[in-house]
Amino acid sequence: MLSAAEKKSAQVYRWLLAYIDENKFSGNQRLPSENALCRKLGVSRETIRVAIDRLVNEGIVYKVKGSGTYFHREKVMTRDLNTEDALYKIGLVLQGQDTSANSGLIEGVRSVLTQEQVDLHVFLTDNKFCNERRCLETVVHQNFHGFIVDGVKSSILSPNLDCYKELYRRKIPVIFYNNFYRNLRCPRVTINDIECAHQLIERLMDAGHSHIAGIFVYDNYQSVEKFQGMAEAMRNRGLELNDDYIKWCISDEAHNESYVRSIERFLKSIPKCTAIVCCNYIIYRLVMKTLQKMGKTVPEDYSLVCFDYSEETYRQEDVTCSVEQGFEMGRQLALRLMEMISTGECDDRNYTYVMKPILYDGHSIRKIKKVK
Repeated sequence: MLSAAEKKSAQVYRWLLAYIDENKFSGNQRLPSENALCRKLGVSRETIRVAIDRLVNEGIVYKVKGSGTYFHREKVMTRDLNTEDALYKIGLVLQGQDTSANSGLIEGVRSVLTQEQVDLHVFLTDNKFCNERRCLETVVHQNFHGFIVDGVKSSILSPNLDCYKELYRRKIPVIFYNNFYRNLRCPRVTINDIECAHQLIERLMDAGHSHIAGIFVYDNYQSVEKFQGMAEAMRNRGLELNDDYIKWCISDEAHNESYVRSIERFLKSIPKCTAIVCCNYIIYRLVMKTLQKMGKTVPEDYSLVCFDYSEETYRQEDVTCSVEQGFEMGRQLALRLMEMISTGECDDRNYTYVMKPILYDGHSIRKIKKVK
């Protein structure tokens, strides 16, 4: 019988295997530090070291003095790190950049796909085409029954469509969420982002705002739809959408703290601006840091709304936003994928599901004139 210390070490070992499996297609090959693992897993440093030493002895990871512990990508690619004995093997391919949204989605998927039923493999792409391709080219030969995917830079023609067509040829069903490729016949689960944009922008216009700025990600299909909804909402009220008031960025910029300087220059270039639309939670955090740096406050200096707020703090921050629905989206994805697997369907035959947005009305919008 294993001692308590040995059981804890085995649990850490399995957690690290899952972490490596999740990251083997991303750009990250480094394990979290020992201190970070102690905090996250609630175990001693000695327990962490025993688990890591086991991985070192198996040739899965190696240590670099003064740098950290890394895993061998090539070795990991050629072995199955998950040994669950389940009926189905499902791949969940995430962009991986919004950890809060990912956590909710995974919980939703697992609420339907139990461990006894499904061996769930989570992969991160870092929203990069090369990582997505590496993932798809590898897993297509590993007897997966189906895939749930958040498409990479989906507003751009993907160079990886051939990989998805190969999955289709092999009759392996794929269902997308949030970002999908229009060139494929796969179903998807999405939020009605155009309707959501109408509701958020109308709240600003009802409060008298007409000089409204928006920050959007142009290689993200979701973000493009949000922009379209903003344009429609303003046009319906007879307001001009001035190009100078729209800032476009790529996904990599949106996840870089240095982008704060670019946002500051943008806001200073439009002095009449009274309101800001943030296309997602990550942009929202950067905008808030920018305003703090500028000595500006919400809503006194700028009114602000945000799409897809993915933390649980929107009530504390009191921001008017659409609330990210990761858990329910994960549940819907799992239900639909399992139905596709059971029927042998790969085409979209009424499996697509568009969710209604959920809005929270905070106090981040200042009324600047009476509504007539």
